Amino acid sequence: MKRIIRSRWFRLGVFTVEAVGVLIIGVLVYLGQFLFVPDLTALEEGDPAPTAFMLYRQEEAVAAGKKFKLRHQWVPYKKISPLLRRAVVLTEDGLFWEHEGFDVEAIRTALETDMKEGRPKFGGSTISQQLVKNLYLSPSKNPLRKIKEALITWRLERTLSKKRILELYLNSIEWGDGIFGVEAAARHYFGVSAANLSLEQVARLAVVIPNPRKMKANGDGRYVTKRSRWVSRILVRQDPSLAPPPVVEEAPPAEPVPAEAAPLTGEAEPETEEEIIDDRP
Repeated sequence: MKRIIRSRWFRLGVFTVEAVGVLIIGVLVYLGQFLFVPDLTALEEGDPAPTAFMLYRQEEAVAAGKKFKLRHQWVPYKKISPLLRRAVVLTEDGLFWEHEGFDVEAIRTALETDMKEGRPKFGGSTISQQLVKNLYLSPSKNPLRKIKEALITWRLERTLSKKRILELYLNSIEWGDGIFGVEAAARHYFGVSAANLSLEQVARLAVVIPNPRKMKANGDGRYVTKRSRWVSRILVRQDPSLAPPPVVEEAPPAEPVPAEAAPLTGEAEPETEEEIIDDRP
């Protein structure tokens, strides 16, 4: 009997601890919104540059004794190639239009990978999470920064439309040394505006986002070439009208007929008797 009573008290104690833990976490999340989350209504219009990540790169360059030139030009959503918008969502966050800031399956996969490798990498970030990191946080991967990122992301998704989030993202992310935003990237790598990028160009810009200072959108690296071709094929599969027109091979020019062999009447030379086929009924 005593064992049964002890067991019940033990289970009650565990339940109480868990309930208190959940309550504490809930309070921290609620307070965290006010302690860590900036005024996101300021993002509803205009260009938020310079972002925290732009300033971080500038400070990094100064500390290393290097010159830093910021290349950034804001463009509205409608002046960004629809193909680029689709390519970036495809490569960075396939469920962007469906989730509420967090891709649970991607996070679970990332955590499983982290556990197998024995060290945290905190992967599985969505476009919304990446935007928050670029706008407000450092690239540090410590748990406190991830908590801040989660809190701000949660509020961001409830403050801005998906369209606005993608517009901010494409205008603020890094695309090379000192190159931030799609307009600066398009002009730097391809000499065109963000609105006039070709299928191949948008695919190349999309695949270098994970490491834009190492991979060049206009380079001939194996990964960029192979991956961008894959992205192009997916985009064409989604919209067959993007496929380039088939190449029509021209027939080789006819060899000139020697003057002495040409017929005098302008008609075709009569066939020889052996070549005539009787096709009468």
